[in-house]
Amino acid sequence: MSKYTTGEVAKLCGVSVRTVQYYDSRNLLVPSELTEGGRRLYNDDDLKKMKIICFLREAGLPINSISALFQEENPENIISVLLSQQEKTLREEVEEREKQLSIIESVKKEMKEIENFSVESIGDIAHLMKNRIKLRKIRATLLLSGIPVTALQWVSVILWITQGLWWLFAVWTVGAVLWGIWVSVYYFKSVAYICPYCHEVFKPDFKEAFFAYHTPKMRRLTCPKCSHKGLCIEVFADNESSDSL
Repeated sequence: MSKYTTGEVAKLCGVSVRTVQYYDSRNLLVPSELTEGGRRLYNDDDLKKMKIICFLREAGLPINSISALFQEENPENIISVLLSQQEKTLREEVEEREKQLSIIESVKKEMKEIENFSVESIGDIAHLMKNRIKLRKIRATLLLSGIPVTALQWVSVILWITQGLWWLFAVWTVGAVLWGIWVSVYYFKSVAYICPYCHEVFKPDFKEAFFAYHTPKMRRLTCPKCSHKGLCIEVFADNESSDSL
């Protein structure tokens, strides 16, 4: 049977000599032989055990678990359970890291769209991200409500052309106007805006908001607090919307 020194074991397993010595100090990898000069020597079984230890450590298992594992009569079954548990833990950690990465990417994206970005703007972004799902639900609701209106428009147009029922289109026009008024009132009651200069969260006058230039995320408004007129960030109007961030 071959004999290996501490340095040889370390080299064959791709670890440092100090790592092998550390496992020895933890009674996890005890050398099978000591020379008269106190030199540690390991056999093939020790080398195999060291490779298993390295594999389990790379999988993220703690030293205490590995130590307890080798004290069992049938460590193979326990290894399977430990690896399953470790896989679950690592997947949860990956999921958490992905969420954090998503937040960072979202913040960086929002930073590019905010004029005169400052430290206070982080609060604006946090407010925006917190209510983004609610804002999307409102927009989705309005979009879905517009599907039957559009369908009725085409039906009324077709019937007008094919059967001369022009009055159906007239009825649709009145209904569409009423729907448009309801949509506008509902939408502007559900949203608020953040001034990028003083960070005030405010609800603008309906007329100003309705006719203001806007993008999918911002609208050019006049802040009631600092009187700045420019693009303001659109957010969901929760109970915090009446307070300055």
